[in-house]
Amino acid sequence: MKKIIITLLALISMQANSAQQPVPCSVEEYRQFDFWIGEWEVFNPQGQKIGENKIEKILNGCSLKESWESTTGYCGHSFNIYDQTQGKWHQTWVDIGGSLLQLDGGLKGDAMVLQGFTQGQNGKVLNRITWTPIKDGDRTNVRQHWETTTDSGKTWNTAFDGLYKKKTSE
Repeated sequence: MKKIIITLLALISMQANSAQQPVPCSVEEYRQFDFWIGEWEVFNPQGQKIGENKIEKILNGCSLKESWESTTGYCGHSFNIYDQTQGKWHQTWVDIGGSLLQLDGGLKGDAMVLQGFTQGQNGKVLNRITWTPIKDGDRTNVRQHWETTTDSGKTWNTAFDGLYKKKTSE
């Protein structure tokens, strides 16, 4: 009987202590990228569907998981988190080709802008990806524009330009 009472008291104490702790990932910065959450059809600038993407909150709202698949079968995933210790967002992207892309950044106006270096054939490549919410009547689309530069930002080349449109329920 003593063991049961001690166990119950320990559980009650743990619950009381956890109620006093701040909820992880509850600061508003963790919500800055929420405009990207959803199931999307993605179109190129010519209006052709080029893939589908699912962005979902995981790990008690502490992270976003991206699951991309192009119409050609190329696929990859990213994990996105606000790093409270550094005051910025971080993305790690991996794909079926063995590519790794790590980006850091944050909100600039209404857009999320992340950037990071990769190694190209002729040296370092700076990658900059911008996600911009775009109002379209009563819905919000998202433009993802990925640019690269090898000359410290003097000239930028578009690597990807996609318009995300939320899938509608049928």
